[in-house]
Amino acid sequence: MVEGPVVAVRGEAFREVPPELARFAVTVNVRERDRPTTLTRLAERAEAVRGLIDSYGPAIERRETGQLGVYPQTKRSGERVIGYHGSVTTTVTVTDFSVLGELMLRLGEEDQTQVAGPWWALRPESPVYREVRRAAIGEAVDRAREYADALGARVTALVQLADPGVEQHRSMMMVGSAQGFRSKGAMDSVPDLDLDPQVQTIQAAIEARFTISEPTVLAEPRD
Repeated sequence: MVEGPVVAVRGEAFREVPPELARFAVTVNVRERDRPTTLTRLAERAEAVRGLIDSYGPAIERRETGQLGVYPQTKRSGERVIGYHGSVTTTVTVTDFSVLGELMLRLGEEDQTQVAGPWWALRPESPVYREVRRAAIGEAVDRAREYADALGARVTALVQLADPGVEQHRSMMMVGSAQGFRSKGAMDSVPDLDLDPQVQTIQAAIEARFTISEPTVLAEPRD
């Protein structure tokens, strides 16, 4: 059981910092009359995409295959299969933002390819998160001391510290349309596309309870 007066406070802190990573998704689509040809063409196009991504070397931190699907296409009037549609999505993590726009445009120039992103982010282990949490704790301590001082008291001990969590605000930018970029050959050369990294807002909040000494202002007579 806590003895003496208790002050409950909330400490908050936020930082605006540049992103450390950029992620985007590239989806390759294939439509053919039969399943084997669809699978073969899908594998060829997926390999071409992987080769282009890998050609950027250290600028690419991670390349991950996501959803893969091959579906029969039928006529509206019946169940007869008239063809097959295949697609595979790859998620790419980039650390060198100077090549990001060029890479996305080159991928979007591939036949029947869609590109979406980038999504900016910090690394999960970024020291920014720790810095913001510590700043929120400092804010809570300062606020508790201010309240105690206003009462003619002082903070004596920490009773409880609760962490609701850290929030990161992200956003998305789309490149290309639902149909993707134009097929290869439609562009004489890849245009320049400079992407401005979006500032990441990191916010932390903590709730704390402190015991304080007996307030002296309460014992003072009012005028």
